[in-house]
Amino acid sequence: MTETKTLEGSDPAGSMPDPSPAERAREAPDLSHVWVVAAEVEVTPRIAKTADYRGSFKASAGQRIDALEVYCKGCRRPYDEVTGQDCSAKVDNRHLIGGNQSTRAKRKIPVPPRNARVVPGGRIQRRGIEAYVGGVSRPAR
Repeated sequence: MTETKTLEGSDPAGSMPDPSPAERAREAPDLSHVWVVAAEVEVTPRIAKTADYRGSFKASAGQRIDALEVYCKGCRRPYDEVTGQDCSAKVDNRHLIGGNQSTRAKRKIPVPPRNARVVPGGRIQRRGIEAYVGGVSRPAR
């Protein structure tokens, strides 16, 4: 019979101490929403001109701003729909790009009208000197 000896005070599960709460927080990804507000702000014509040119402006202190909509900057979903849930853009961003991009929808072939007749044409040369002389690769005069 074989005996297994272990050192006293050794941890059989591993010698790593439990991580502190700060270390656990660093390891876990932040899946929280970043909330933004679509707002309506009344401005003077001078500020409107600046905002149109620069894309931003400074509001005066104490100015009342009407919130039109509150939504997440990442997943672009309304506050009342997703409050208390993880941000789906940080988990999986496919909902913003229209699903799985590795599969492509088949191209739709247009259906000709009932009384239409398909007449085959000649071959169009799109490269070389014949294309240049034929006006395919140069602008019309």
